[in-house]
Amino acid sequence: MAVTVSPERDVVATPIQRAFREALYAGAIALGLFVLFIGLRTDQNINNELILVQRWRLLALVVIAVAVGRFLYVAYAVPALERSRAERPKAPAIAVEPGFVRRNFNKIGVTVLILYPVAMVLLFGFQGSLKWVDNFGIQILIYVMLAWGLNIVIGLAGLLDLGYVAFYAVGAYAYALLGTHFGLSFWILLPAAGAMAAFWGVMLGFPVLRLRGDYLAIVTLAFGEIIRLVLINWREVTNGSAGISGIPKVSFFGLMSFNVSDPNYIAKVLGIAQSGAYYKIFLYYLILALCFLTAFVTIRLRRLPVGRAWEALREDEIACRSLGINTTTTKLTAFATGAMFGGFAGSFFAARQGFVSPESFVFLESAIILAIVVLGGMGSLGGIAVAALVMIGGTEILRELGFLKVIFGPDFTPELYRMLLFGVAMVIVMLWKPRGFVGSREPTAFLKERKAVSGSFTKEGHG
Repeated sequence: MAVTVSPERDVVATPIQRAFREALYAGAIALGLFVLFIGLRTDQNINNELILVQRWRLLALVVIAVAVGRFLYVAYAVPALERSRAERPKAPAIAVEPGFVRRNFNKIGVTVLILYPVAMVLLFGFQGSLKWVDNFGIQILIYVMLAWGLNIVIGLAGLLDLGYVAFYAVGAYAYALLGTHFGLSFWILLPAAGAMAAFWGVMLGFPVLRLRGDYLAIVTLAFGEIIRLVLINWREVTNGSAGISGIPKVSFFGLMSFNVSDPNYIAKVLGIAQSGAYYKIFLYYLILALCFLTAFVTIRLRRLPVGRAWEALREDEIACRSLGINTTTTKLTAFATGAMFGGFAGSFFAARQGFVSPESFVFLESAIILAIVVLGGMGSLGGIAVAALVMIGGTEILRELGFLKVIFGPDFTPELYRMLLFGVAMVIVMLWKPRGFVGSREPTAFLKERKAVSGSFTKEGHG
């Protein structure tokens, strides 16, 4: 058993003793940090007077959870990790054949995604499946598409973009304004919104051609905030903070409508019972097709010269320029391509919601999309999809955890603590997988045999 010896005293501390001591320290620190945030809460009584609500039970549970977690980590997790690191060099290198699930992961994932609405309808019926298809299926796929679009800019080209939500907003407002004022179809406005977002991607790319790293992140963050403030203050066009409502729905390629009052309503045409689930299921398959399009274009572009130029730019811009690669066009194409998919997702979001406002495009959205890309592994489509499922699906599941009120009290609202749990989950994943869920990547250019590059041979964060 591993032991530690104090230099001041000849006392041998076992891992259990050290864990107990650090658990007490962690509990004391948690008590000092959370006593004003969790233990006391301000509220208003019936006389509209400010009062303090004491929540010592909830504070005690949090402090105990922190102390117990620290104890288990120091007493058991740390020694186990040290033993595994010590035994790793001694173990002979054995080539392990990947299992069935790993070899067919993409095929299994695509099959599950295609059959997901059918399974939900069979399990919960048409009306009962609305929540599962919309809140879990469509919502997660929107963030998958946004993260895959941002992956082109960050994961492939290595350009840190903190204002990606601006292109999302441009696509949404392009569809909302043109659809409500001119009555154009979604199938016409979808490529138009993508083209408009790509145009603004190029407009952002020109001023930041000479910037990199932290300076590039600051400028892109400012660009996202400028777009949001324009949407708020240009009231004559965007209606300000009130947003735009009455956005037309998507039709089934102009053949059938999803509005009950229309003569070509899908239930009337097909002779089936009326249900709002038809529209949600159609939107699910529509965003799924857009995600497949994003993945297909990304994979194809990575194999083309422009994709290899992005990867060269990501690894070393100076070496990339010395090889004769035009870094100006390389950066602009990365910004434009990533922004185009953000515009596609924005137009779909507007059609799905039927209402858009600047509150839907705050900086937090950019942070969430960036976190999905980092957690999934930059450049990895499968890892990003898994990260989106865990993060977005996890926050939605919190709405269903009503039993937590029995533990923390009737006033406990699980969804209000989703950002706290989201931050804790990010810390855990970064400690467990510093380079994301996928810690290796396969280069697009290889000699004789394709080999995965370990994350230890790549730059930090590039997985």
